[in-house]
Amino acid sequence: MHISDYQQWIDDYDAARDFDRVQPSQTLAHALEELGEIAREVLYLDGYRDADDEDKRRAMLAEELADCMVFLFKLASQFGVEMEEALIASKAKAEGRFSVAEGRALAARYLARQRQSRARWLGETSG
Repeated sequence: MHISDYQQWIDDYDAARDFDRVQPSQTLAHALEELGEIAREVLYLDGYRDADDEDKRRAMLAEELADCMVFLFKLASQFGVEMEEALIASKAKAEGRFSVAEGRALAARYLARQRQSRARWLGETSG
């Protein structure tokens, strides 16, 4: 399925049910709600919480990611944004922003700072 096909399916689905009459602010609120559900699953899968069944949690994450995307695509349609075009433009922007070498250098610096921050935090809380 192409991105434009998916966005059209959402538009048609919503129009058939009068969901297309919902205000964009409500669509955004629903997307944020789904993002919170994504955060919950990430906390389980990242080890912050004990995952009872990792495969089940991964399936739940996939479901919540898809639910969030539905509302993001719907929000795009409500404002006349064609997501396939937007994603193509975003891809070009990303490719032109950093070379692979620059990206790796930035990631190394970020990860080093992340380790330093974690060590500092653990040192401050353990003493």
